[in-house]
Amino acid sequence: MVDIRSVLKRLVSGELSVDEAERMIKLLAIDELGGKVVFDRGRELRRGIPEVIYGEGKDLNTLLRIARELTPKVGRVLISRVLPDHLDVLRDELSRDYLVNAYRSCRLLVVKAKDFRDEKLLCRVSVITAGTADIPIAEEVVVILRELGCDVRTVYDVGVAGLQRVVKAVREVKEFDADVAVVVAGREGALPSVISSMLDIPVVAVPTSHAYGFGGSGISALMSMLQSCSLGIAVVNIDNGVGAALLTALICRRISILRERCG
Repeated sequence: MVDIRSVLKRLVSGELSVDEAERMIKLLAIDELGGKVVFDRGRELRRGIPEVIYGEGKDLNTLLRIARELTPKVGRVLISRVLPDHLDVLRDELSRDYLVNAYRSCRLLVVKAKDFRDEKLLCRVSVITAGTADIPIAEEVVVILRELGCDVRTVYDVGVAGLQRVVKAVREVKEFDADVAVVVAGREGALPSVISSMLDIPVVAVPTSHAYGFGGSGISALMSMLQSCSLGIAVVNIDNGVGAALLTALICRRISILRERCG
């Protein structure tokens, strides 16, 4: 497998010219599978974000080919929103060659090379849901954050219909000394605003489509979060647990780097 380190070693040893090394490094940036799928091979090295394959809309054989082709090259692949019928098959087939974890609660598959080295970040995240219907999206956040090395604690079913539950949840977040809170809510989407008003940490808000009636597809929750008067909230798209997790992970990585530098 050609990687940046091997190219640089060959450059230093004189095997490659500067122009040749530059060309090879540029070629590492993308890869193509069957003329249909193009991968960003350098994403995790460049940004600390692994390759995430969206499972819906792809047939089983395509997902197997992607995982088998990409995992040896990048070390780790996440497959999100895997169809339930595909989840067990993918796990069983890929486990023959790779380390595989399947999470049925959020339909997520993590595939890693057997020599992949996990990272541990010095950062804590609280993941909070308004209702139990929001838990599958929250679990997508939790699984990805833990996979990327964050210390995560969950506080579920604390919607604003019972404010005493919110106060209790805020107390748990403070006791955990979280650096970031991810708040997942449907309906009117009020929970992130309430949580943010009582904390001094960034809040990542995730609107969900779990509601009914006018705006029940998540539009009401999204608009409410975007219109929040409580400052310090970042809002991702409806049901976008992956986006929320990766935004939070980027924040956590910077916090972890600074903590390591400061000892």
